[in-house]
Amino acid sequence: MTGAEPKVTLDLARETGLTADEYDRITSRLGREPTWTELGLFSALWSEHCAYKHSRVFLGRLPTAGARVLQGPGENAGAIDIGDGWAVVFKMESHNHPSFIEPFQGAATGVGGILRDIFTMGARPIAILDSLRFGDPSDAKTRHLVNGVVSGISWYGNCFGCPTVGGEIAFAPEYAGNPLVNVMCLGLVRADRLFRARAEGVGNPVFYVGNKTGRDGIHGATMASATFDEHAEERRPTVQVGDPFTEKLLLEACLEAMATGAIVGIQDMGAAGLACCTSEMPARSGTGMDVDLARVPQRETGMTPYEILLSESQERMLLVAARGREEEVRRIFAKWELDAVEIGRVTAGGALTARLGGEVVAHVPVDFLADAPKYEKPMAPPADFAERQAFDPLTLPEPADYGTALIELMGSPTIASKEWASRQYDQQVGLNTLVLPGSDAAVLRVKGTSRALAVSTDGNGRQVFLDPRRGAAMAVAEAARNVSCSGGLPVGLTDCMNFGSPERPEILWQFAEAIEGIAEACRVLEIPVVGGNVSFYNETSGQAILPTPIIGVVGVLDDAARRATQWFKGAAHRVALLGPESVSLGGSEYLWTAHRRLAGCLAPLDLEVERRVQAAVRAAVQAGLATATHDCSEGGLAVALAEGSVTGREPVGCEATVAAGGRADLALFGEGPSRVVVAVEPGRARGFEALMAESAIPWRWIGTTGGDRLVLRVGTRAVVDVAVDQVERAWRGGFERHMA
Repeated sequence: MTGAEPKVTLDLARETGLTADEYDRITSRLGREPTWTELGLFSALWSEHCAYKHSRVFLGRLPTAGARVLQGPGENAGAIDIGDGWAVVFKMESHNHPSFIEPFQGAATGVGGILRDIFTMGARPIAILDSLRFGDPSDAKTRHLVNGVVSGISWYGNCFGCPTVGGEIAFAPEYAGNPLVNVMCLGLVRADRLFRARAEGVGNPVFYVGNKTGRDGIHGATMASATFDEHAEERRPTVQVGDPFTEKLLLEACLEAMATGAIVGIQDMGAAGLACCTSEMPARSGTGMDVDLARVPQRETGMTPYEILLSESQERMLLVAARGREEEVRRIFAKWELDAVEIGRVTAGGALTARLGGEVVAHVPVDFLADAPKYEKPMAPPADFAERQAFDPLTLPEPADYGTALIELMGSPTIASKEWASRQYDQQVGLNTLVLPGSDAAVLRVKGTSRALAVSTDGNGRQVFLDPRRGAAMAVAEAARNVSCSGGLPVGLTDCMNFGSPERPEILWQFAEAIEGIAEACRVLEIPVVGGNVSFYNETSGQAILPTPIIGVVGVLDDAARRATQWFKGAAHRVALLGPESVSLGGSEYLWTAHRRLAGCLAPLDLEVERRVQAAVRAAVQAGLATATHDCSEGGLAVALAEGSVTGREPVGCEATVAAGGRADLALFGEGPSRVVVAVEPGRARGFEALMAESAIPWRWIGTTGGDRLVLRVGTRAVVDVAVDQVERAWRGGFERHMA
């Protein structure tokens, strides 16, 4: 078989994505030219997608420790202790490139991959959230992508039986050639029963379990580490094909086998497939692995060692079992009608030895495979960075009619209701969902306890484009604020860092600045980063996406019954605004919707004020003083109040007044951090005032709920006076109108 393989040369190595320096490093360490199969191992495992060659030097700056942290970065997923003997396991991953090439299967297999990351830790998945970015929704290509991605997510999650409970969908022209499909999953496990991707115990058997291996997805990791051009769709064969029904069987079989104590370590065959598992698992344990590829179950004939190792066929795992318990493992997987084939053993040599029958086709030190080069490339701000921030949005004209401007904002595709997408998802399977999509955070019960989990994903590419450090810190603050608005204490964070090519100095600078912003926010808010994903090379024909860190935050409610949602619950409730006055139209949704401009400075961010505001909101919810709590984000205070009026089952009007002193568009539509709208029943107003006094935060009463109109005053002047049902129609139909 090896005689039929091509002779490896520098030119061939370059074709697989390796550089000349990397190839020299390989030949120097091996003391020889690699075989074709070995070259495939290095091309996949040293790809940006697997190795984080350009990002590792920065990721170490993130705070990853904390009293609740059971598992930080470096495993299949992170884990946080939530009390009562339980842990929540969670992570976020991207499937951007595959979803552009083949939106349905690209998104579906992204869901499948993140589900496996959770249950390889021993946890049963309980919820999925998705964070999606697309180009102009008026474009037919964008609508095709949105339909395919949402259908793929719903098909896989619904068939598998895990509810999709939240997320976000936003639009900007910069995503036209590179949509973002980021999926977060969380699961529950007893805190003392976590599993890890280790190959411990020399002589222990190595099992291949799950679906058979085919040729789908070969070079998927290298494809995800390259920019696109007009021929991107020709890469369709590199996109995997998913089977959620098999994945459900695999979940049950793996959890049953784990419960017996027969499993030593386990890893999902995700990016780079078998190549990744057979090198990373022993590298983590200081061991080696010897595998016979002829034993790997295959659904296609004539597969080469290169293809078997690099296939990214879905629904497969590699596990290390305890020696002497092989039959137990086989019996469990046979019960679930899945392959469980012993393909090798853990060795003491520190090398991956891959054979085909009796012939060695690869023999490589695993520490070398798992230790790709780290690069420190040039960084510089974009040439027009100062110009972006120098623009003053207040040089643009005010709206002729503020009520019309608000209705247009409420119907814009980023702000409008996403019911079109969420109704395609099963939101209740498992019966854990306490707060459905449509509020600031999803809330999920922890069965058998009084506790609940709150979870939110957030990111704003426009803000990061204008100020990467502050914009990324604001994304952390907003995701945590959404969790706090539900009543949850933020306890852990995962991220998905979506950027263009790191080989461009301005892109790498954006990334480095964003990491610093995330790190600073996490330190002040005391939220450890327990895992995440970096997705570079999101650009097509030189057009990079907006720099888009997506932040997922998980929080804990000690009392699930004490939770809050964003919509007003009745008339005559007093409405308060918590947080600072400082807002800006720079990078705002209003500036884009009304003027198609992306420019200006962001509002200031005081993380200490943010921390105190979130603590005050949580205290109000836990004390039963707040009937509704809602974060002010896209669209500013006017949109937050409008959403409070129309996002519940029954519309509720509102009258509110903001202080005069500047232009009305800035006061109503300006965006800034650390601001929360809270509704309070009249009889609880005194208690709320006392709590706010203790909290040492800026706050003020601004209005009252009730009636059938939304009336917003700036000083004494009513600048918005519209029927609530008109606002509701714009909000409920805005997104769907674009998809029609």
